[in-house]
Amino acid sequence: MAHPSQMGFQDAASPVMEELLHFHDHTLMIVFLISALVLYIILAMVSTKLTNKYILDSQEIEIVWTILPAIILILIALPSLRILYLMDEINDPHLTIKAMGHQWYWSYEYTDYEDLMFDSYMIQTQDLTPGQFRLLETDHRMIVPMESPIRVLVSAEDVLHSWTVPSLGVKMDAVPGRLNQTAFIVSRPGIFYGQCSEICGANHSFMPIVVEAIPLEHFENWSSLMLKEISS
Repeated sequence: MAHPSQMGFQDAASPVMEELLHFHDHTLMIVFLISALVLYIILAMVSTKLTNKYILDSQEIEIVWTILPAIILILIALPSLRILYLMDEINDPHLTIKAMGHQWYWSYEYTDYEDLMFDSYMIQTQDLTPGQFRLLETDHRMIVPMESPIRVLVSAEDVLHSWTVPSLGVKMDAVPGRLNQTAFIVSRPGIFYGQCSEICGANHSFMPIVVEAIPLEHFENWSSLMLKEISS
């Protein structure tokens, strides 16, 4: 959950998000080193009146400033490609959920269960209870078991939407007529908030996403109760 004056990312709640945070720190350190080197060269050129005639035309320096950026790009590209493949990896998911975007709410269908589906609307400000977050709470949360591979099929009913939960490292566009998929594993129990990240109309800011991760035995009890409520 983000908090006021926060400068960094939200705490990671999935292995993929942990990898993304490590890659961000790795890349940022490279940027800091390049910035320090460039700043040093600028200050040296401005502050000194001496000129080295061997620097004005030097084959060795040209080789260095050609090879060094290539090495830096490789150091950035290889971890990036690894994480990209990890994000696309979907191996034997324990649960599949279809998330459909509407103007302006989400609907969820647990395809491994029969008739387990519901709509998720934002709770209006006047209906919030103490401790709930404005513009982020929903009347029905997407409940998932922790430490289990979850596959989410994302699509839309009307216009473009985007199903995004920053703590889980998940962001997938919801396109009408197209079924996209993403996967994640929640590594700890908790409640994780997200919002639609694609401008989808007047109430774009009012279709939040709430994912609640609970232990597997509690998830089985929840699914049984939901099926009883729906059947009744």
